[in-house]
Amino acid sequence: MEQQPRVVLGVGGGIAAYKACELLRRLTESGHEVRVVPTASALHFVGAATWSALSGAPVATEVWDDVHEVPHVRIGQRAALVVIAPATADVLARAAGGRADDLLTNVLLTARCPVVFAPAMHTEMWEPPAPQENVATLRRRGCVVVEPAVGRLTGVDTGKGRLPDPEALFEICRRVLDRGPRALDTDLAGRHVVISAGGTREPLDPVRYLGNRSSGKQGYALARTAVARGARVTLVAANTALPDPAGADVVRVGTAEELRGAVLKAAADADAVVMAAAVADFRPAARAGQKIKKRDGQDPEPVALVRNPDVLAELSAARPVPGQIVVGFAAETENVLANGRAKLARKGCDLLVVNQVGDGLAFGTEENEAVIIEAAGGETAVPHGPKEALADRVWDAVVRHWPV
Repeated sequence: MEQQPRVVLGVGGGIAAYKACELLRRLTESGHEVRVVPTASALHFVGAATWSALSGAPVATEVWDDVHEVPHVRIGQRAALVVIAPATADVLARAAGGRADDLLTNVLLTARCPVVFAPAMHTEMWEPPAPQENVATLRRRGCVVVEPAVGRLTGVDTGKGRLPDPEALFEICRRVLDRGPRALDTDLAGRHVVISAGGTREPLDPVRYLGNRSSGKQGYALARTAVARGARVTLVAANTALPDPAGADVVRVGTAEELRGAVLKAAADADAVVMAAAVADFRPAARAGQKIKKRDGQDPEPVALVRNPDVLAELSAARPVPGQIVVGFAAETENVLANGRAKLARKGCDLLVVNQVGDGLAFGTEENEAVIIEAAGGETAVPHGPKEALADRVWDAVVRHWPV
């Protein structure tokens, strides 16, 4: 296997340290040389022997270990990525304050590569002003700080503060590494972006619905790439079966009306809204209270439809935040560019991502190709490739359209 860039895995002193073992395994199995730098407190949860065995490299916590190798400088200098998981409140505070009182904080000071923090702590420790100010400071400096997940904490407690799943954290690390030197420019840092994904379902009766084939994969790719570029992400997910992207606040919805309410609420303070979801144009005029039965010798009653609200047009007209960028998606089966241009003008959005669907294209696949067209007249063709590649091109276009 080709040797991948060096990664430093910093481990803070929290119970979630055990999850970092799985993150380490994924990094090493993907070919990365990983140096684990735990804090002294972290070793109370997972011992040095475990980190050394899993990484194949020595483990140290103090600048005085192997002084002749100048580890407090060399480890950070040689890294292509530093990821701290879990990042405790103490680690966040010391990193934000520029402290250099152990090996890990020295590595953070000397690193000239992208740095990803994955905080994990009790909700009561995450929410106060001090840790939030530390997070804001780190983000302002260009670090990626992944929002904690919501779920079971230690004991019987539940809330925001859970370390995201190692697989999801690995995907963020992979995205940051794939961007190379560009990852140092966290161009979405300090921005709140809202993304819709999936497909809405309009109930006919308690069993049946009108729906579409959207899997949500493109919207989730947009969320993952936005997190890796430093954004605060709200993902409005309609009927998806995908794992939550690490660092995104996920709001689950079913119908077009539910999606409209969730998106408009989240867009109230958003810098950009990307409507990647397939929103039903119509819904049944009435929903049957009981399952509609098939009757022998009788054709079913016609289903009357009414229009759903046009969420994209409503967003484009509202613009609650000055300079807010609104991006639409258009799935077309013919006259792709002509229909896309017409939809862009009709909806009033800034950008429209138009692609051809059908016959195994786009829906449910891991790859996509599209043209990003602009209200000002420009267009960018994105060739066939991973949906994350298209997502990055969409964010590139959004960044260009923000006011300077």
